Amino acid sequence: MKPTLGQKLADLCSAFIGSWRFVGLQTTLLLFWITFNTLVSKKPDPYPFILLNLMLSFSAAYSAPLILMAANRQSEIDRERAIENLNLDRMDHAELLRLSEHLHKHFERKNTNDPG
Repeated sequence: MKPTLGQKLADLCSAFIGSWRFVGLQTTLLLFWITFNTLVSKKPDPYPFILLNLMLSFSAAYSAPLILMAANRQSEIDRERAIENLNLDRMDHAELLRLSEHLHKHFERKNTNDPG
């Protein structure tokens, strides 16, 4: 099954949000924001950083559904693989039964022809 554009975007966003690169970038941006607003800015973001809280809330509000969509997609992929593996296992089982019957017949013929 070919992924849709939305599924591809969700996978990419989820992969980025779930990485150490994102954690480092987010930490750097937060430290910069706090430092800038407490030490440099003449008109700082009011205590306790209301605009920063709003931005983090927006970030969480959009990242959580993207991560869930990517997780759902991964579940679909895993389900399809499990079905494929089950079908392969069934085919292998049928082949092993066929070989087992063949060997059983071969040994029966050998034992009936063996004078021992």
